[in-house]
Amino acid sequence: MSKNDSLTVIPTQKIISKIYWIRRQKVMIDSDLAALYLVLTGTLIQAVKRNKGRFPSDFMFQLNAKEHASLISQIVISKGRGGRRFRPYAFTEQGVAMLSSVLNSERAIHVNIQIMRTFTKIKEMLAGNEMLRRRIEELERKFEKHDKQFKIVFQAMREVLEAPAPPKKKLIGFHVKYD
Repeated sequence: MSKNDSLTVIPTQKIISKIYWIRRQKVMIDSDLAALYLVLTGTLIQAVKRNKGRFPSDFMFQLNAKEHASLISQIVISKGRGGRRFRPYAFTEQGVAMLSSVLNSERAIHVNIQIMRTFTKIKEMLAGNEMLRRRIEELERKFEKHDKQFKIVFQAMREVLEAPAPPKKKLIGFHVKYD
């Protein structure tokens, strides 16, 4: 492993914790990406604005006031003096992939590879859930005529599959170490 590789290894769990569902899409916020790339958020946004043609609305969008307020309640974002003067930008998977070309650094390339692999893992997990859901529905149709108790079991399995993940609570004042 080269010196450059050892500096850019970011735990998958850390990347996953920076992916949000906004507008029915998996996105990453500009400030989180800037921190992963070790650049200032303003530097990242400036590079994007210089290459605006590479970031259509399905690659990147600015959060509206409601989305921004929701994000503030989920994570710690500065809201006072000295904080952001504009609402954050959200980057879809394609937008994140495009960032490595506009940031033009070795770190950006290595971090993007890790982020793309993480997005792929998330897709695989979601696909696995969908296959499980289909199989449960198939079994439910098969057994629904035989016994009403099966209906209760299948309903419970469906509720588990459809239950939203509990919101992550960030502890202030504690350092969490990722392996």
